Amino acid sequence: MKIPFIDLIKQYSLIKNEIDISIRSVFDKGVFISGKNVNSFEKEFSQYIGTKYGIGVSSGTDALLISLLALGIGDEDEVITVPNTAIATVAAITLSGAIPVFVDIDPETYTIDSTKIEEKITNKTKVIIPVHLYGYPANMDPIKQIANKYDLKIIEDACQAHGAEYKGKKVGSIGDIGCFSFYPTKNLGAYGDGGMMLTNNKNIADKIRLLQNYGQKEKNLSIIKGLNSRLDEIQAAILRIKLKKLDKWNNRRREIAEMYTHLIKNSVITVPKKAVFAKNVYHLYVVRTKFRDKFKSFLESYGIQTNIHYPIPIYLQTSYLDLELKKGAFPVTEKFAKEILSLPIYPELSNREIEYIINTINQFK
Repeated sequence: MKIPFIDLIKQYSLIKNEIDISIRSVFDKGVFISGKNVNSFEKEFSQYIGTKYGIGVSSGTDALLISLLALGIGDEDEVITVPNTAIATVAAITLSGAIPVFVDIDPETYTIDSTKIEEKITNKTKVIIPVHLYGYPANMDPIKQIANKYDLKIIEDACQAHGAEYKGKKVGSIGDIGCFSFYPTKNLGAYGDGGMMLTNNKNIADKIRLLQNYGQKEKNLSIIKGLNSRLDEIQAAILRIKLKKLDKWNNRRREIAEMYTHLIKNSVITVPKKAVFAKNVYHLYVVRTKFRDKFKSFLESYGIQTNIHYPIPIYLQTSYLDLELKKGAFPVTEKFAKEILSLPIYPELSNREIEYIINTINQFK
């Protein structure tokens, strides 16, 4: 049996008619930028998450960057986040001119360790970016308490957590701004790049709208320096179809995760734990083992494709050596980077395939 890490073709085949009709309707109308589908999807997604305003952009990276710019973040400002995240999180910080300040992760949730944030705050600190990694919500209450104490803003990196909940509230609606990516492999994925920012603050929303469209309040009237970063009409049309199915897809991910968690019985494999505050949407199902590379090769020999999220902490990447952080700076992150492995988890996996994966894992020695 061959099981890919993700199978986007299988998903498309199940919703092909709806998607094709939706795309054709865009071509029939001939409006490809800032049309009805974009406007409708912005409203529908913000309502789904539970915020007043939603602004679509070209990618999750742009969502993070524009959020920082909208909050006035720039040269020499400091932004607190984690070193075990997609490179985009930190790229957005550095592109804004700010300096990323890392906090190690909680060994139970793999998200930012809220007990270590306060010691990293200086008079240059302006923002905390908690990352809801792998679909798992960060522990937001203590983060909000710290932000309130030091008058900091919170930008939630929810790019991997569409529909995840923290104490009954969807992530992306808890901080000042929530950022999402619609990269094709996400729980809610487009067939290309796309992203969105959500907020309950009208002033922030208005600033974001200016920044993502050349700083223009109206055509040919630019009042601030801005970017060209817009969610296109075709992707919005696709995402509107998929949004209606997101809860069903997330529930299936949870079913698969429960099977993994309860049926993997291999003592050298550590499965993820659940916090009482979190409703995970399992964008990724990440296990750990000291024998990661051998385990990965073993699974691949049985046709099971896996991935690593993420093998190199950001401060050890060549592009970020200028931060002058040495090996050993964040021990939990570094330990886990050597042990983590992401198993296949997507709604279209059959129970037969899941059982095959589990049985194979239980044979590993």
